Amino acid sequence: MRPNIVSEAGLQTRLGQWWENIPFVTSAVVVVCGIIYLVCLLIGYDSFLQVCFLPSAVVSHFQVYRIYTSVLFHGSLLHVLFNMMALVPLGSELERIMGSVRLSYLIILLATSNALLHLLIASLATYNPFHPFEKLMNECAIGFSGILFSMIVIETSLSGVQSRSVFGLFNVPAKLYAWILLIVFQLLMSNVSLLGHLCGILSGFAYTYGLFNLLMPGASFYSAIEASSWLASCVRRPKFILCTGGNPSSYIPTHSSQNTTNSSGLLSGNVWRNLSSWMPQRETSAAQSAVDPRFPGSGRTLGSGRTRMATVDNSESNLQVRLLDDSSSPQRSSDTEAPGTGQQLSDQRRAVENAAMIPPGVAAHHQGSVASDEEIQKLVSMGFERTQVEVALAAAEGDLNVAVEILMSQQG
Repeated sequence: MRPNIVSEAGLQTRLGQWWENIPFVTSAVVVVCGIIYLVCLLIGYDSFLQVCFLPSAVVSHFQVYRIYTSVLFHGSLLHVLFNMMALVPLGSELERIMGSVRLSYLIILLATSNALLHLLIASLATYNPFHPFEKLMNECAIGFSGILFSMIVIETSLSGVQSRSVFGLFNVPAKLYAWILLIVFQLLMSNVSLLGHLCGILSGFAYTYGLFNLLMPGASFYSAIEASSWLASCVRRPKFILCTGGNPSSYIPTHSSQNTTNSSGLLSGNVWRNLSSWMPQRETSAAQSAVDPRFPGSGRTLGSGRTRMATVDNSESNLQVRLLDDSSSPQRSSDTEAPGTGQQLSDQRRAVENAAMIPPGVAAHHQGSVASDEEIQKLVSMGFERTQVEVALAAAEGDLNVAVEILMSQQG
């Protein structure tokens, strides 16, 4: 017996296959963060005071660039490895759902919202008149983990699972998964930014509840970016996932604006029903119901397939070619047809075969009942012989388009 092919593959081959399965933006983030860490390691840069998110520097010197540089730098090898290993499954899942361009915008949006929440909470803690706490304003935070916590909340809401495993040790309710991780990291690791992770969780919940919907562009925005010339080289890559369009809010569980309870619900004591109406709901459009329910509105990988509209267009554009090819080989009329055009092609094949067997006299008799002299003259003026026109119209039962197909096939 031949040994298992998987076991024969070397480590390099398996790593290559694993890397090829990671979508474009997710793998790009891993590469950028890895290169930045290696460069810092080679030049001996380890203070990160100029690139970390420092609320006091943002407020006093308006150093807004720290919002984005802080998520790309990491403090140690374990720090960058742990964050990137966590990003690969989370980012890959979300990128396949949203598309590469939309995930890029999501990362920028989450980085911005996390930083603003961080700055707001730190300012409130520092400048409150009751008990000022200035430590948060001078806390230097770096790393991609804040965005990872936001992704955890979003992906957990999308998956619809009821429980999550914490490092394979024990299961917790899915709604508490991010909060449990926050506590575990604070207890097990030193120099972990509690506020950075907390703001990531808050941004994730704000996104899933639809509070950022006004900041999400329409489908035309993503399509325009994908069609731009400066992104053409990236779009052509097999790992790049195109956005499918539609309402961006439909890709995430959003707060339902419909009131699911009446005014007497709360008075009758049905409190839980009123509270559950404010929980995030999974919304799926009619077009998305035909795809994999696990990935509503899933993006498509360039080169891996075609959208439904493209398939229909191609079927219609190739209809004439298929008809001419099949009519020249009558013995193929019993072959299996494509699901969308099988009946139409079958009818046209029968019309072609019947046209060849109808005598001219019978065709003229049939033609008088289904075709007018104007239709005959119109086809004759196109260069076809009158006898062939009569036969084709009789076979096509007066349908000019089908008659033209028959005449073209006979000439071919």
